[in-house]
Amino acid sequence: MSSFHYAFKVKDIESTRKFYAEILGCTEGRSTETWIDFDFFGNQLSAHISQDRPLLDYCGQVDGISVPIPHFGCLLDVSDFQIVQQKLETAKIDFLIKPQKRYEGKIGEQLTMFVFDFSENPIEFKAFSDNDEVFLNS
Repeated sequence: MSSFHYAFKVKDIESTRKFYAEILGCTEGRSTETWIDFDFFGNQLSAHISQDRPLLDYCGQVDGISVPIPHFGCLLDVSDFQIVQQKLETAKIDFLIKPQKRYEGKIGEQLTMFVFDFSENPIEFKAFSDNDEVFLNS
């Protein structure tokens, strides 16, 4: 699978560095006074300072739960999901959606959790029980 690049808005570099590098353990890439790149589990995130960040819309309905749109995230294996969960819990990050299993016993069974970074960007972490089911219909 190919990696992606995602550029998004943040309130400042300091809190962004703390969340992505110190808490999640993402390696920092290039940066300036107004943007910073991270290796986000093999993908390139590029965080740019902006005071004009969009409001969230909780229009997403997934398995009976309202989720904020837009959001981004990554697919992890189960052990990496548990490591990220532990890092977030240790840092006392509040979960927008607590770690849980979705679609249990069905095609697409997955662990999922949502958090906000320190600029209030919603991030979803997922781990499929069977990675061959990521794009399968139920």
